Amino acid sequence: MYHGMISREDADQLLSQAEGSYLIRESQRQPGTYTLALRFGNQTRNFRLYHDGKHFVGEKRFESIHDLVTDGLITLYIETKAAEYIAKMTINPIYEHVGYTTLNQEPPSSLLPRGGRGTDGTDAAPGRGGTEDRLTSLVRRATLRESDLMPKYEKVHNFKVHTFRGPHWCEYCANFMWGLIAQGVKCADCGLNVHKQCSKVVPNDCQPDLRHVKKVYSCDLTTLVKAHNTKRPMVVDMCIQEIEARGLQSEGLYRISGFSELIEDVKLAFDRDGEKADISSSVYEDLNIITGALKLYFRELPIPLITYDAYPRFMEAGKIGDPEKRLESLHEALKLLPPAHCETLRYLMAHLKRVTRCEKENLMSAENLGIVFGPTLMRAPDLDAMTALNDIRYQRLVVEALITNEDVLF
Repeated sequence: MYHGMISREDADQLLSQAEGSYLIRESQRQPGTYTLALRFGNQTRNFRLYHDGKHFVGEKRFESIHDLVTDGLITLYIETKAAEYIAKMTINPIYEHVGYTTLNQEPPSSLLPRGGRGTDGTDAAPGRGGTEDRLTSLVRRATLRESDLMPKYEKVHNFKVHTFRGPHWCEYCANFMWGLIAQGVKCADCGLNVHKQCSKVVPNDCQPDLRHVKKVYSCDLTTLVKAHNTKRPMVVDMCIQEIEARGLQSEGLYRISGFSELIEDVKLAFDRDGEKADISSSVYEDLNIITGALKLYFRELPIPLITYDAYPRFMEAGKIGDPEKRLESLHEALKLLPPAHCETLRYLMAHLKRVTRCEKENLMSAENLGIVFGPTLMRAPDLDAMTALNDIRYQRLVVEALITNEDVLF
């Protein structure tokens, strides 16, 4: 397999007798670098060979040279014999026909039980089957109408390179996924399996599977609400409802921190039990633990509530001195937020507005809440420490304006 420092010509001569044969040689022009010479299609192809604990010539990493060559031969064969087909395989996808984008639609009548035969294979009683079918249909339609009340948030798929065991077919184009390893990509949130090239044209219609969503905290906000089919993250709704049920008059509400160990307990309860988590006063008597758990949720979002993409526009709005122009700028900035983020922000701002109405008792004005929630809801993407420090003032002004003008902006 390894033939030392030989020329391209020598390698070509050694491999010319057998299709699929290969060798490794050290480069004469660049000593210390290695080349994989591979015979395919009656010609010798040369690839720069790398090793970082595994062997690779491209993106895929292999445990052995043999596996690398085998996978390479498969890929070369497919790309040579079916290049035109591969180029066109995303044109007529089966994706919509198998139901990925129509999960919330009523099944076609051809798929519903008909009169004449029961689902167990027995004959249906005259007159009875039709009534039951109509009742079933009514229940189905009622369920569909209830689900239609929930917003259909758009979500991109979270594709990761994946190695499939055994034969696998793409769920977008229905074609075979070739190769020994890393034959395609798999959505980490919904489990959709597709070719890498097909992943570029799959619609942004990821419907996360609860089996893949392992926790509540530190989970992408849109992923969480789609997985649980809710308008907002459950932790936001439950914490705010609990806080308001206990009253908003507590002095220093949101400013005073609760015990970090107990806040961590609340986090673990949500991650473990979801909407069944018990955050009542009988378990957590100190209201500051609940407010702390809510703030922690926002701090741990992988993409902040005010997203990285929208952050510059919100900062621009915060720097505008004229109140009316600032309001107009904030209105435009809000349009940049993903729907689930915008809905959650609206709900939170309405809650904080109610907190300010009890300012005489809790001493929490819109300005004070802006100081608390500014860095919690928005984080600068990759800014140096000094710039991030300067942004804190404008983060406060943005949140203060969102609270004060909540009824106008949302």
